[in-house]
Amino acid sequence: MSGTFVGMPAFPEAARAAVADARLRGNLRHATHTIRAKRARAVAEVSDWAELREAGKRIKDHTLRHLDRYLVQLEEKVTAAGGTVHWAADAEDANRIVVELVRATGESEVVKVKSMATQEIGLNEALEAAGIRAYETDLAELIVQLGEDRPSHILVPAIHRNRGEIRDVFRERMSDWGRPAPEGLTDSPAELAEAARLHLREKFLRAKVGVSGANFMVAETGTLVVVESEGNGRMCLTLPETLISVVGIEKTVPTWRDLEVFLQTLPRSSTAERMNPYTSTWTGTTDGDGPTAFHLVLLDNGRTDTLADEVGRQALRCIRCSACLNVCPVYERAGGHAYGSVYPGPIGAILSPQLRGTASEIDASLPYASSLCGACYEVCPVAIDIPEVLVHLRERVVEGGPVVREGNKVVLKPAKGHAAERAAMRAARWAFSRPGALRTGQRLASRTRRLHPRTLPGPGKAWTATRELPAVPPEPFRDWWRRTGGGKEGGK
Repeated sequence: MSGTFVGMPAFPEAARAAVADARLRGNLRHATHTIRAKRARAVAEVSDWAELREAGKRIKDHTLRHLDRYLVQLEEKVTAAGGTVHWAADAEDANRIVVELVRATGESEVVKVKSMATQEIGLNEALEAAGIRAYETDLAELIVQLGEDRPSHILVPAIHRNRGEIRDVFRERMSDWGRPAPEGLTDSPAELAEAARLHLREKFLRAKVGVSGANFMVAETGTLVVVESEGNGRMCLTLPETLISVVGIEKTVPTWRDLEVFLQTLPRSSTAERMNPYTSTWTGTTDGDGPTAFHLVLLDNGRTDTLADEVGRQALRCIRCSACLNVCPVYERAGGHAYGSVYPGPIGAILSPQLRGTASEIDASLPYASSLCGACYEVCPVAIDIPEVLVHLRERVVEGGPVVREGNKVVLKPAKGHAAERAAMRAARWAFSRPGALRTGQRLASRTRRLHPRTLPGPGKAWTATRELPAVPPEPFRDWWRRTGGGKEGGK
């Protein structure tokens, strides 16, 4: 996976700056509360949501266990349908392939469908370095691009911007990228959308090369699927002469019947719609209809390494609905930029450290960007147990241990700055494995409870600055249990 956002500090420092921004917090609070309330209503309409959720989990787990077989089948079907498949081990490979494909057409610009995979590998920057200009056509991605900004949400990349800020971006920057904003543009959503439509229409009609990702790839037919709400994806997928799709290998599903499950759960869990306004599917090329050349770039970039982790691999089930972001109390206050990755929020906190490793300061901090409240797990439409993976990754950061990196088994050293935590955990392990010592410690804590401080010293001050230390009970639970006969009245 490509590096972190340029100049990004570790999560605690970035989050500290974000929560001090009152306007950002207001934008995030309004947007996330609105989205999650709509989602809750949409999901409540489906009587078998729990069954669909379990089905999605099982389909994804089955596919990941047999991914080698389904990827070979997918390649065969895409090739048979007139497409060309390219395998990219990492971001550098993928960018090189796409740049070469665009250069082969003789074109110097491309139109893009919103794609997190291309953001992950830094494709826009690679194209720019090669003299090729990439135009984002999703409304929110357009806002981010014109503002020289970074996405901060999986579904709504410009969630950190309000209408007034978007109007100012359009007025000031739209002319640098093509058709300028209309005179007297206001912050009315309808006017902003119309300005974007007019700006993008000339690019759709002119572009000879389109670049996309895909939400799903159906192995049995070699079909790719993009779901979106604006219609820009349909334009990018059908009008250009050449279409290049960069897709993570985990986006594979075995059959169309499997796809049916996700076409029910994804729209309700992301945009709170019963179905996506635009669901585009394409299988290779067809004479006289759509692009005449189709290239599929299958991206690994750390996914195989993640697959090797029996606990962490469940992150690869993710269908990018963003429901976990909208319920996360940490994301709501810190925003997406604090995560230093194109994958923010709870899913980013477990996916980025696996794709990129935990060697960098920011990746080592991401598993701690959570209160472990479990809300993310409750709303996940494929039942990713994000708290479980967070704890698993925290252990990896603190203790180190064996992992797979770039296909090789390596042993990670414990991260710096966690010596006290390691010592505390080892002390706890020693005590819990010795009942007598644990009982003595509990009794000692109870008898000295009046001497206990209300705040912690040293590094612990950061924790007790906003919390009260729990009061130690006057009697250990085990002593109470023995004295009362398990809580029975009169000890009987």
